[in-house]
Amino acid sequence: MKVLYVYAHPEPKSFNSALKDIALDTPKETGHEIMLSDLYAMEFNPVLTATYFPERKNLEVFKPFFEALTASKKGIFASDIKEEMEKVKWADILIFQFQIYFTAMLAIMKGWIDRILAPGFSFNPITNSIYNTGLLKGKCAMLVTTTGSPKEMYSEGGAHGDLNKHLKSIIHCIFEYMGLKVLPSHIIYEASSMSREKGTEELKNYKKQLLKL
Repeated sequence: MKVLYVYAHPEPKSFNSALKDIALDTPKETGHEIMLSDLYAMEFNPVLTATYFPERKNLEVFKPFFEALTASKKGIFASDIKEEMEKVKWADILIFQFQIYFTAMLAIMKGWIDRILAPGFSFNPITNSIYNTGLLKGKCAMLVTTTGSPKEMYSEGGAHGDLNKHLKSIIHCIFEYMGLKVLPSHIIYEASSMSREKGTEELKNYKKQLLKL
């Protein structure tokens, strides 16, 4: 199995970084391959602008959707986009790890999705290549995320609402839309205040989850 690990957290000494390290080591122990896209370390630019389309179809008005379709047909994306796209093509499973920020993913992660999983590459509603016929069909995706608040606040009736419902917009409207089979999310609550013992336990649990894949 080939794994692309898309990771977004700004602190190398964080618990999230420890989770990422576990994820990088575990597949190698079982003979699988893994590639990492560490977005902060890469200083990835999440902003979708016209400059990332070297050969614009319409120079008068910038329409990202149609420019992406044209670029996909001709293979003329900017170099950093093409490099990440090659990783996606190579992978059997895409794992996205990020901390919850305002009940959603970090902007740098959303920007990676906006720029890399582009129309014509991962989906195309014009040709009805969405959901069951999405262009990434045959691959899997998984969310790994942490929260600062306890589970009670991210549950039904809690102050923030059910986190799984918040993540549904990502799972269904992005990943399933592109044809990806979505595996159960791995969520760790109250990561910012857990004890060292609890953190060690959570790292072991995550490794077990990865080995099941």
